[in-house]
Amino acid sequence: MQFTDFSKLDLGRLPSPCFVVDEVAVERNLRILRQVADASGARVLAALKAFSMWRLAPLVSRYLHGTCSSGLHEARLGSEYYGGEVHVFSAAYSEQSLREILNLADHVVFNSCGQWQRFAPLIKAAREQRAGLEFGLRINPEHSEGTVPIYDPCAPGSRLGIPLSQLDESALEGISGLHFHTLCEQDFPPLQRTLDVVEERFGHLLPRMRWVNFGGGHHITRPGYQIDDLVARIRDFSNKYHVQVYLEPGEAVAIGTGVLVAEVLDLTWNQVNQAILDTSATCHMPDTLEMPYRPDILGAGTADTLPHSYRLGGLTCLAGDVIGDYSFEQPLQIGQRLVFSDMAHYTMVKTSTFNGTHLPAIALWNSLTDELELVREFGYNDFRERLS
Repeated sequence: MQFTDFSKLDLGRLPSPCFVVDEVAVERNLRILRQVADASGARVLAALKAFSMWRLAPLVSRYLHGTCSSGLHEARLGSEYYGGEVHVFSAAYSEQSLREILNLADHVVFNSCGQWQRFAPLIKAAREQRAGLEFGLRINPEHSEGTVPIYDPCAPGSRLGIPLSQLDESALEGISGLHFHTLCEQDFPPLQRTLDVVEERFGHLLPRMRWVNFGGGHHITRPGYQIDDLVARIRDFSNKYHVQVYLEPGEAVAIGTGVLVAEVLDLTWNQVNQAILDTSATCHMPDTLEMPYRPDILGAGTADTLPHSYRLGGLTCLAGDVIGDYSFEQPLQIGQRLVFSDMAHYTMVKTSTFNGTHLPAIALWNSLTDELELVREFGYNDFRERLS
């Protein structure tokens, strides 16, 4: 999915490898999310776990109500650069990190009744200093909508969220909200089914709450998403239980907005034609191995659909550092640039320096004006400072 024609970008203006994000496409997504918020009454947060390019924080903050974070460092980033509300959920908190989070978050969500109760003295002290601080619990509806187990937070045996059987309802004093998350890159019908289950299993608790967070995974900005149905269900839910609804999309902020530009370093052969790139599946786009999935390349097709096929691999020593098999109209050339589509979300946030691999630079492009800003380049120091 790509909302911008990146073929218009002069790749010679970029270092390689390089993530390039189109600010026009990001704003397009943010506008849609704001329209949903205004029409439904929901408050929409940017999930930094998916896209945390804080260079765009001023733009994001013009449209959304704040950020949601998965721990202390993301919470600090949200607080320092984005403004608005800061929501935090973690599978577990250390005492040290929670002490800091309580000084900057607006909502803190716990993954177990045990941690909620264990940290009661800290929570009480924080409330005395910040009367508006809110606390919630993440529930597990035990209703799976995900198709890939590694990304399914409600898979059997999941460590995420509290099943109803494990929820200590006597410990809810001071809890003002519930949080759930079942979706991954999905449209409205899976959310509709999830809400039906949440109401069936946890409906008796909802009148006691001030807010309910529907989590992330909503592909709201994708063409064809059922926005009117989403707005109607949010309004109905809010009116029925008198709660503030929150949404925390991450991918929907950045979907279709960015690419990863890479360069062909070498061409070899071993049963199939091989092309070694200056990028890496394991270091720069790990979801291609974890999910797995095959990212699209501008102008390329699947293997054998175009005249010249290649297996594209990374430059690390990992034998499985393979992006996939592709075909091209013309033979690849050493030094040629390739453009991997839709690489802004869950890629920039996951890069690593395994093997000392060079991190991709980050560039911001305006597809209307052709203005290009090289936001950040990385070097040896970035690798060294992560070690000791």
